[in-house]
Amino acid sequence: MSGRRPATAPRRLGPLLRALLWRAVWAIGGGLRVSGPRPTGPAVVVANHASHADTAALLAALPPRSAPVFAAASDYWFDVPVRRALVSSVVAALPVPRGNDGAYAAVRRAAAPVLASGGLVVLYPEGTRSTGGSIGDFRPGALRLAREAGVPLVPAAVVGTADVLPKHGRLRPGPAEVRFAAPVPVRELDGVSVEGVRATVTGLADQGPPVPRTSRVWRAVSGRVVSRSFLPVAFAWGVAEALSWPVIAEMSLVLLAVAVPRRVLPAAAALAAGSVAGVVLHACMVRHGVHLPLPLTTPRMQATAAEHLADGPAGIWHQAFNGIPVKVYAAEAGRAGTDLAGLTVAAAVERSARILGVGVVLAAAARWLHPWLRRLYGPYLVVVATVFVAGLAATVANWS
Repeated sequence: MSGRRPATAPRRLGPLLRALLWRAVWAIGGGLRVSGPRPTGPAVVVANHASHADTAALLAALPPRSAPVFAAASDYWFDVPVRRALVSSVVAALPVPRGNDGAYAAVRRAAAPVLASGGLVVLYPEGTRSTGGSIGDFRPGALRLAREAGVPLVPAAVVGTADVLPKHGRLRPGPAEVRFAAPVPVRELDGVSVEGVRATVTGLADQGPPVPRTSRVWRAVSGRVVSRSFLPVAFAWGVAEALSWPVIAEMSLVLLAVAVPRRVLPAAAALAAGSVAGVVLHACMVRHGVHLPLPLTTPRMQATAAEHLADGPAGIWHQAFNGIPVKVYAAEAGRAGTDLAGLTVAAAVERSARILGVGVVLAAAARWLHPWLRRLYGPYLVVVATVFVAGLAATVANWS
């Protein structure tokens, strides 16, 4: 059998859906790196085995066009209907008996059509999950299968999965990595020993623990957030939002500061100070006949703010919960000639309570979400922006 994938090899939807599923699971659960040349079928892939998460990692790492299938112990995975349905649908497992003389013959019968169609067959030559961090002895079946089928042998090491899902342990999200060695060509298989294959896999595993993935977007944002310029930026954001900018003050915390949890509360304090300064500045400008544009506001918002401020500067406290931008209250305070000292105190109470309250919640959420945000900051920003635009549109529509 040729080492290249036949042109007529089937491209089934199932392997693609499985690969997408497990890539999504790893993206959410802890991140997965893949290093080395990704194999293409037909080939036999041999990997160490310390966790049920090994299969999930390999399914995410292997190219779906090669339709990878996995040898699975029939006395465990196929004796219970639920487990049988699981491995048949989301894994594509081959039932293989353990501990008897017919095991290799069963593997070869099951693997033959897969390899003939250009697919990958994944075997765990240890025969069971190892413990203690060491790789057990390899059985000769995988090497024998590659020789007899006339396909390359691909050594692979899966690292980090024993921490994610240890044998007889609980799931603990974390990073993992799949490391592929160069395929051993068919012509060289006769000169390869089982011990040599194990040594290759062990050498890959001994290169170190998996390195957690980080988002380029997160690295760029977090670098800005920890810089000295970020607190002045937060202050300026607060001023701009109180003057005219149609982005609520707290979005600077949601979009930027959460990248570095310890910076959320200092940024919230700077933001609140800027917002108060912006409110007072805006009111002064209106008093002197300078009227700034108020995008994404409505006459009803302006009338409501004017009604609240008719009772005095404390009327701005209504802004904390009603969805009317603070710039509307600032403009109406200027039109009404509201006492600036009283407005400053009332705005300081309202803006500090609201923004610092949001900051406390966000700081706690950012600490909990930090492992995910480090890897998925780009998608996080897309979701946040989408929710913000939808919420802003709903608010404007509600006050129209």
